[in-house]
Amino acid sequence: MKARAKPKASGKPSGPRRASIARLVPSSEPNIDDEAEDRQRGGVQSLGRAFAILEQVARHREGVGLAELSKLVGLHNSTTFHLAKTMVSLGYIRQERDSKRYRIGRPLFALAASALDEIEMVNVATPIMEELSRDTGESSHFAVRMGDAVVVIARTSGPGAFQLTDRVGVVRPAHCTALGKIILASLRPDQLKRFLERVELKPATKKSITEPAALLREIAEIRRSAIAFDDGEFNREVRCVAVPVYNFTGDVVGALGISGPIWRMSDQMLQSRAKAVKAAANRLSSEFGASSFAKPA
Repeated sequence: MKARAKPKASGKPSGPRRASIARLVPSSEPNIDDEAEDRQRGGVQSLGRAFAILEQVARHREGVGLAELSKLVGLHNSTTFHLAKTMVSLGYIRQERDSKRYRIGRPLFALAASALDEIEMVNVATPIMEELSRDTGESSHFAVRMGDAVVVIARTSGPGAFQLTDRVGVVRPAHCTALGKIILASLRPDQLKRFLERVELKPATKKSITEPAALLREIAEIRRSAIAFDDGEFNREVRCVAVPVYNFTGDVVGALGISGPIWRMSDQMLQSRAKAVKAAANRLSSEFGASSFAKPA
């Protein structure tokens, strides 16, 4: 009878045995899940720092230097520099060649414009306007620039018996409406000059401003006070008051105002209602990312 051959000694265990040992002997390799968690934690931290830098750069329209930026975000200069360098390469911030100050890049404006399209603006503005109408008893309007005119993109009615019936989407001239004059006051001097060169200041009522010099004087006062009035200039039976609404860059994105019949909106009432309109516009500006409410330049 043939003797059973002994198995040859081998340094490698068989498949099942090897698997059993693998379960018993702890691996000296780092845990992959732990590494992923560390990477994720580091990624979140870097994102947080990057957005903090973006927010600070956006708040400084004149630009901000590296040392000041580092102090504002609470980071070491080298850390801030490397993060800012990455964002510069992506275009979201830019660095001026001479002063080396950081400013917001164009791609960020495109993103902001996408987020603040007219539909989104209306959705944000409507609840604030509804409250304004309840508080004042008058119709509220939110308008934006459309070429040389303004277009009402949102409106709400007050509880009063007499309410204006202007529909959403109505286009109004800029020179003889409170909403329009706020938009004109936000233009640069060269833009306003070109507006006056190409637009005929047609009268809507006997009170309409038709002389460029008179309009410029009123625009100067609006820039000083950040408030505009319409005393029967577009509709002789209606008085209006409007104020600017700002976005996160400090630019005027629209005008918020209320309108009412002249027999209800006396001069004293108009001045009183202006405070409520300003408060509502400040709230709306905050919703659009404005950190302060500068007067139109």
